[in-house]
Amino acid sequence: MRPIPALAPTTAERCSGRRPIRFLAGFLLVAAALASAAPLRAAEPTHGIAMHGAPALAPDFDHLPYTNPDAPKGGTVTYGLVGTFDNLNPLIVKGTAAVGIRDPLFGNNVIESLLERNRAEPFSLYGLLAERVEMPVDRSSVTFYLNPKARFSDGDPVDIDDVLFSFETLKEKGRPNHRAPYSKVLSTERVGDNGIRFNLKGDDRELPLILGLMPIIPKHHFDDGRFDRTTLDPIVGSGPYLITGVDAGTRMILKRNPDYWGRDLPLKRGFDNFDEIRFDYYRDENTRFEAFKKGLVDAITERDPTRWATGYDFPAVTEGKVVKDGFETGTPKGMYGFVFNTRRPPFNDPKVREAFGYLFDFKWINENLYFGLYRRTTSYFEGSELASTGRPASDGERALLAPFPGAVRDDILEGTWAPPEPDGSGRDRTAIRNALSLFAEAGWKIQGRTLTGPNGAPMSFEITTATPDHERLALAYARTLKRIGIAVSVRTVDAAQYQRRLQSYDFDVILNTWASSLSPGNEQAFRWSSRAADLEGTFNFAGAREPALDAMIAAMLAARTRPAFVDAVRAFDRVLLSGFYVVPLFHAPEVWVARWEHVSHPEKPALDGPRFETWWSRKAAK
Repeated sequence: MRPIPALAPTTAERCSGRRPIRFLAGFLLVAAALASAAPLRAAEPTHGIAMHGAPALAPDFDHLPYTNPDAPKGGTVTYGLVGTFDNLNPLIVKGTAAVGIRDPLFGNNVIESLLERNRAEPFSLYGLLAERVEMPVDRSSVTFYLNPKARFSDGDPVDIDDVLFSFETLKEKGRPNHRAPYSKVLSTERVGDNGIRFNLKGDDRELPLILGLMPIIPKHHFDDGRFDRTTLDPIVGSGPYLITGVDAGTRMILKRNPDYWGRDLPLKRGFDNFDEIRFDYYRDENTRFEAFKKGLVDAITERDPTRWATGYDFPAVTEGKVVKDGFETGTPKGMYGFVFNTRRPPFNDPKVREAFGYLFDFKWINENLYFGLYRRTTSYFEGSELASTGRPASDGERALLAPFPGAVRDDILEGTWAPPEPDGSGRDRTAIRNALSLFAEAGWKIQGRTLTGPNGAPMSFEITTATPDHERLALAYARTLKRIGIAVSVRTVDAAQYQRRLQSYDFDVILNTWASSLSPGNEQAFRWSSRAADLEGTFNFAGAREPALDAMIAAMLAARTRPAFVDAVRAFDRVLLSGFYVVPLFHAPEVWVARWEHVSHPEKPALDGPRFETWWSRKAAK
């Protein structure tokens, strides 16, 4: 239930990808107005590209700054996950994919991209399958030159046919976060024997980087038309690990490929240190934790503050065999909250949505459920320069928002708004009066002991959850709502059913986390654009259809300087907050990780926290 990266991510998080969706042409004009008239120059091959400015690392860099280049190779690590899986292809919508094949937390162990991120920078990419990249100033094209050493795990070379096949297949049959941005490509063309150019409009300045992150799959392995079918047969990729064991729904085993083509690249120094990685699935968090205590799981990201505060008192901790680490991050904390499905009444009324914020007593919840370890979240980009809260809108923000009067409330525009703060009693009368006043403006009033609408029907809805932690929080909130006559049922379903309901938006209210980075972009369209609201399988769970959101996303993608980009993101944040699509909840000040002492990690984490693909076994060093 935590708004931080976890070893047991939610089903929605496991199915996440990066960057999608087209915008309305009218709003692209807003973005185009931001673009400066910088003179064009011929593109030159380079070792990397950045969203804004130049990459921080020189062409001759030795290793990424959050790795230990001398980490020993060998040993085994076992990670525990909550849930199940029925598919080994993480690039399709169907099924629940196994974690660890291509994963934002555990790394791209099996399927790699043309370029790879340096997670010590907001958004910079360096050569992997493609050793060089060209991009003109206007970003009207991007050209990738493949590394001649690149090989798939079956020994076949990675060639231009594989890149074209990956592009066309993902554009036609991939997840929406691939289909949408790839559809913006005007044309492709071969450049010499090992180059491929993507010709673009130049109106989406993030698109060249999104193409650089394209997962590359072997044409000879998928060209029989089976790409979009779920499978439990090990798939072929170019990554450092091979899928060598699968127990459907309960375990997947990866073994390090001794013939991995990229093991000597500076970009990979200090990565991929374990000989074997096991992913074991458990029914729930308690079962997973008990497995960790017994040594069956080597490392877990702890998501339960109660357990973090009181549960680690078993002998292995006091003896120093189990270590508790807290990792500070340099990225936004993201937004964790109760999410309203605005496709359904009464949540299609913003007054109703705002009223629910007054009925969440963070102080009481934090002290009674979480030992006071959490901090209140006030922004979708909490804890970073991208957050709009606590500061008035700049002239740049106001110019962006000017075509959309009413999209941002005055107090949010001026930076004076904050989530309501009931007094911690669990029954703050002032907060209840404020909520009832907003309900009354929307046509709801208390009759007897029931809150009823304009048609006399009582207010009732369901909160759908998938974990005991979410269920506990939802039940606590439901008890508060019951006091003013709102009938709330809490329904906990299994992971597979929960995923199906999310994909088809078959829910009233859920708990969800939208993680964020220092360089938000196309993925925000996958979460918040008008188009995403009507596409099955996106992360626009709220069903937002706000033209100002579409325009601010377009402005992010068109920004050529960091200040212009920050203005666009803050304006976007203000529009989201004004829509009251969620009741903002809380975040942990650190990423909490517990590990057995034989598993070690670099001293310095990445900006977004620990990167498990850089960890190693102390046993291997002996």
